[in-house]
Amino acid sequence: MNRVTQLTAFVFGGALAFGLLQTLSACSEGRVAIDQVVRVFGSMSSLDPASEKQLERVYVAFDTYTNNPNNLRQRNHFRDAFSHVRANYVVETDGAALIDAALKGIEEQNYRPGSVEPREFVETGLDAMMASLDPHSSYLNPEELRESRVMTSGEFGGLGIEVTMEKGAIKIVSPIEGTPAYRAGLQAGDRIVKLDGDPVGDMTLSDAVKLMRGRPGDPIVLTIERKRVADFDVRVVRAIIEIRSVRWHMEGNIAYVRVASFTEKVFSKLENAFDEIEAKGGSQLQGVVLDLRNNPGGLLDQSLYVSDSFLDKGVIVSVRERNSEDNRTFKAHQGDLADGVPIVVLINEGSASASEIVASALKDHRRAVVMGRRSFGKGSVQTIQPLPLEGALKLTTARYYAPAGYTIQAQGVSPDIVLNRPVEMEEQHDKDDEGAPIVRRESDLPGALNADSKEERPALASIDREECPKAGKEGKDFELGCALAYLQAGSVGAFLSSIGTKVSVQSLK
Repeated sequence: MNRVTQLTAFVFGGALAFGLLQTLSACSEGRVAIDQVVRVFGSMSSLDPASEKQLERVYVAFDTYTNNPNNLRQRNHFRDAFSHVRANYVVETDGAALIDAALKGIEEQNYRPGSVEPREFVETGLDAMMASLDPHSSYLNPEELRESRVMTSGEFGGLGIEVTMEKGAIKIVSPIEGTPAYRAGLQAGDRIVKLDGDPVGDMTLSDAVKLMRGRPGDPIVLTIERKRVADFDVRVVRAIIEIRSVRWHMEGNIAYVRVASFTEKVFSKLENAFDEIEAKGGSQLQGVVLDLRNNPGGLLDQSLYVSDSFLDKGVIVSVRERNSEDNRTFKAHQGDLADGVPIVVLINEGSASASEIVASALKDHRRAVVMGRRSFGKGSVQTIQPLPLEGALKLTTARYYAPAGYTIQAQGVSPDIVLNRPVEMEEQHDKDDEGAPIVRRESDLPGALNADSKEERPALASIDREECPKAGKEGKDFELGCALAYLQAGSVGAFLSSIGTKVSVQSLK
C-alpha cells in the first residue's frame, strides 16, 4: 500500500498538515487541535468472537509472508489497532470489511512467502485498513507520529509550502505568506516534478518531504511544472518559518484583520491587534473585516478563543462522538474585543476546520455577516491514539456541529451573502487539463463522511463577485471590496443598492 494515499499533505519543516484539511498535533494544557486530539487508552478493548475469527485471516497471511512468524509483538500490534478502530471509530465498523481492506493492501504488494519483515507487513496492512475508513484516518508509524507532534507553535524550519501528492508529482496547495517559497514566486497549483534534479515520480510524499527539509540557509532547486509555461527551476533557500498568523491594517474607519491559521499564538496576537487598533483610534471604529479565506484551521482552543472574543454568550461548537456520553459543548463568555461594532467574516472553499467553527459561531449568533463562498466542510475530529508497541492511529472519532445544530462535515458553512466567481474562473479552477473535476471540498474526497443533520439557514443574497468594488493593494480583492461596502452601507439592502444590485433579501432580524 502506498503511504502517499494515507498522508496527503505536509507543511515542510515538520508539521504534519493538510493544506485544506488541516491537521496539527495536540499538545498539553488543554491545547487541542480541532481535528486531532491525543487520547491514551489504558487497556485494549475486548473483541467479540466474530472479530477474533476475522483476525485469524490476518494471522494466516502473517505466518505465510513474514520472515519471522514468531514475532507475536508485531502480530498483536495489528490486533491492538484493529481493536481500537472497532471500539472508537465515529460510526460502527464492520470487522470483516476492515480485514478485507488490510489483506487487499498486503496482496497488492506481491510479497513472496517468507520474505517480508513483520513490521513492514503490519504497517502495510494497517495503512490499507485505515484508508478504507475516511480520508483523515491513518496509521502513523513511529517516525510519522513524531512528525505529527512537531508543530503547533507556528514556527518551524523548511520552505513554507503546503502540498499534496498528485499524479506522480508534488502539487502545491498553497505557499505560506512571507516564507521562502512565497518569496520565490511559487503558486498554488504548481507541480514539483524534480528535487535537485531527481524526479519525484517514484517517491512517496514522506520521502519527498525529507529531501526538502534541511538546515536553514541550505538551498534546494525545485523543478516546477506550471500550466501554459515550460518547466522551470526555482532555487529556494531553507529557513526557519514563522507563520504570521494574524495581521491587520485600517481601511479608513474599518479594521481589516487577517487570521491565516489557528496556531497556539493566534488569540494573543488577536488581542494585541485590537489593542493597537484601539490605540490608533478605536473609538471611531466603524466595523471589522475578519478574513478567514484559505485558512486551513488548526487548534481547537484558539478557534474557541477567537469566537469567544466577539461573543458574549451562547454555544460556540458542539463535538459529538459515537458514544453520546462523550459529547462536549463549548460556550462563550462575556466580553467583545470589537465592542459590538459590525463584523464581516470572509470565507471561501479554502476555509476549513477551525475557520469554519469561528464563521458558523459568529453567523449563527448573528454577530457577523459571513460573506464569500461555501467553506471546505471539514467537520470531523481525528483522535491520535498511541498504540502500546509503537506508532499510533489517527482515527476519526467525532463530528462537530454549529450552534444552530447543523454539521459542518461535508456541507461547510454557507455565507449570508454569496460572492460568486465568474463562470470562466469556476471552469478554470474546477477542471484539470483532462477536464476532470479537481477536488475542491471535503465532500469531493473519496470516502468522506456524509453530513448527518439539518441544513443551515439560506443565504440572504447572491451576487457576482465582479460587482464588488475593487480593494486591496493591487485593487483586485473584490471580496474585501464588498465587505468594506457592506460595513459602510450598514444593512444588506443598503449594501446591494450601493453596488447597483437589486435583489429581494431576507431580514437579518
